Amino acid sequence: MPGWAKWLFRREALLVCAAAILGAAAAAAWYLLQATVLTIAVAPRDGTEPELIKAYADALENARESIRLRILPFDDVRESAAALQDGRADLAVVRPDVVLPPNGLTLAILRDQAMVIASPEANGIRTFPRLAGKRLGIAAHKDADFRLLKNILGYYGLDLETASGTGPVPARAVRLVAVDQAGLAAALRARQIDAFVSIIAPAAPKALDLVAAVRSVSRGGKVDFVAVEEDDAIIERFPKLQAVTVPAGLFGGQPKLPEEDVKTVGASYRLMARASLGRAVAADVTQHLFEMRTAAAQATDAADYILAPAYDTTAAATSARIPIHPGAIDYYEREQHSLVDRYGDTLYLLAALAGGLASAVAWLRQRLARLRRERIDEVMDRLLAIAGEARAMCEPAALRALAVEIDRLAADVVRYAREREPDARTMAAVTIAIDTAKATVADCRNALGDAPAPPTPGTPSMRLHLAGGEATG
Repeated sequence: MPGWAKWLFRREALLVCAAAILGAAAAAAWYLLQATVLTIAVAPRDGTEPELIKAYADALENARESIRLRILPFDDVRESAAALQDGRADLAVVRPDVVLPPNGLTLAILRDQAMVIASPEANGIRTFPRLAGKRLGIAAHKDADFRLLKNILGYYGLDLETASGTGPVPARAVRLVAVDQAGLAAALRARQIDAFVSIIAPAAPKALDLVAAVRSVSRGGKVDFVAVEEDDAIIERFPKLQAVTVPAGLFGGQPKLPEEDVKTVGASYRLMARASLGRAVAADVTQHLFEMRTAAAQATDAADYILAPAYDTTAAATSARIPIHPGAIDYYEREQHSLVDRYGDTLYLLAALAGGLASAVAWLRQRLARLRRERIDEVMDRLLAIAGEARAMCEPAALRALAVEIDRLAADVVRYAREREPDARTMAAVTIAIDTAKATVADCRNALGDAPAPPTPGTPSMRLHLAGGEATG
């Protein structure tokens, strides 16, 4: 029998196999308990999102949560969306009206923006048609903001003119004039602009400052806001935009500004995950984002503007034009999975593998034990055959060869007894067979006058120590 087979046949083999199974289980548990590192693409570089995501990542690490973030910065949201789409990132900051990656699903809204157009009451600009032939001031803006404004003005039949000029504005055009935020009030007083537009979170401090600047040059502090009354139709035409309502009194309460709710449209910066990201992981990311909002707010005010995407039903959330990740829905509806739900398949597979390995080891031990028992049976059969052959032999040399073979077979039995704990009945039968064969060969040799040499004085006779008794060899 090969050496490896003899080793597996020993009792220590079971202990080694059991230790291997426990080690595999410990390794699997260690793997499952390791933090999941997700790559997140963040843009725009000059926005509030990089600081927000950095604060979120730091909060996750400080709290030693099961999710960690590796930040991949980009200059523009087109690049962050592309990183999500081509698999370089698991999460990304995305502005859907610019680029909506086909594999992107919403986890949360990081920043809701609204198109706010304000002017002093005396200018009489309350609707989009009244903007025709006017100069519209705008502070530093992104290309996406320019495209949004152009689409809305185009819906009302107005052209957006961006070339600087001092002449009159065409009757069906709106001239966009770059104005520094600090010089907004002065530009309105000097009639360099007639109104001001900003694509911004309405409750952001910057938005409050802009409206306050417009209010400072208006008699009685009254400000007109241009409303988008046809918001449903515009959303239908530009489905990546969203309807936004600026609540009455947001910019001041005495007098109330605005006097009533203002309907407008806007866009959002969203935290999106790839559609293939597991529901449990997506739910954890969403949960930590909201639970750690207070900690992140200590580093940036942008954390205060995080909100959940609105939806009526689960079906509506997953089938919307900008769908929500099922994992995020699990968090919003408090249906997050337990440990067994998350890792049940893995645990079941590990248990099945462990059980299969244990069964294989047990089968192998049983098979090897059967082979060893078969060897003992072969030894006894051969001993009985030797007794019969010895009676028929008449050559001393042949009888001496049988005596040597008996000694070799006895040695095999000794090795078997040392490696195993054989039952007493089996070993008693083997002992009888050895004694019978040796006695028969000795008798035959005596009859031929070839008596074996007597044992050397002082040399103990060979004894087999067996379970349940002993035999003399």
